[in-house]
Amino acid sequence: MSERHGSWSRREFVERLGIVGAVGLRSMRPVNAAAEPPPETTRLRLGKYSAVCTAPQFVAEPLFQAEGFSDTQYVTRPGPTSWTMKALAAGEIDIAVYYCTNLILQLDAGDPVVILGGIHVGCYELFGGERVRAVRDLRGRKVAVPELGHSHHIFVSMMASHVGLDPRKDIEWAIQPAAESKKLLAEAKIDALVAFPPDPQELRAKKIGHVVVASAIDRPWSQYFCCMIGANADFVRKHPIATKRAARAILKATNLCTTEPAQAARLLVDRDIAKSYEYEYVLQTLKDLPYNRWRELDPTDAVRFWALRLHEAGLIKSGPNKIIAQGTDWRFFNELKKELKG
Repeated sequence: MSERHGSWSRREFVERLGIVGAVGLRSMRPVNAAAEPPPETTRLRLGKYSAVCTAPQFVAEPLFQAEGFSDTQYVTRPGPTSWTMKALAAGEIDIAVYYCTNLILQLDAGDPVVILGGIHVGCYELFGGERVRAVRDLRGRKVAVPELGHSHHIFVSMMASHVGLDPRKDIEWAIQPAAESKKLLAEAKIDALVAFPPDPQELRAKKIGHVVVASAIDRPWSQYFCCMIGANADFVRKHPIATKRAARAILKATNLCTTEPAQAARLLVDRDIAKSYEYEYVLQTLKDLPYNRWRELDPTDAVRFWALRLHEAGLIKSGPNKIIAQGTDWRFFNELKKELKG
């Protein structure tokens, strides 16, 4: 099922975000787009799911129109966000900002996806109760995750393996929705959880548990892209111009998340990516995450790092060189880093 939002003009978007001066209408126009052919398709399909850290793909909606996509669709389904992985592989969505580890898992499984570039680092945090002060303290402890085999579970597994634990044997997994997990941690009925925005901001504000690992700050996790741009491989092959234009809109929106976080947070609430009561947490998320680092980090390093961690945890069979060779395409990202350097 697809969900179509009412169209916004660029002027309405500028007014909505409160962007003026140097970040105004001129900066919203596609750089060098006039010299490029139009996109091979005017339809662009993305996934709609409640992952605040992937904000640029939602903030970019009016920018997609400016890039020539007159039919932008946000596809949504009920249930856990893991459906987007299958939808991207099946060609039901064309492009998505998603966790690098999940894209690598798809590539290891032979799915036709490709990683195009990086967005930011540090979206996840490990919160612990009184008995968990370090990752090694997870041995024999109860850790809540929404589902096995997806982001929360994967990140804990990688961190545990990195310090010598076997996540399959040493951790007791409690399958709980994120909202219930926060309640259970407050009641000391679980020992730890992995939180994705805006949950870390809420947990800190309510003083529930304490931060054991903050991937935006703590090494080695803070040195590598967490969320990256993924695309269906057939879409990239058939529509290279559209792929670059879509990536450009997302990267411009990434900049807007840094320069205009309050307006971007309001947009996420208005678009029902986050609930209205979460606005302050969403705003803090956009201030916390280093969206301004996408030009300086190497996406190849990120894929290699995460592939090694996944292999170390026994979650993939492929080595990083195979993943990089068969599942990445940096040509658009490298061009856009030069094009958007101002």
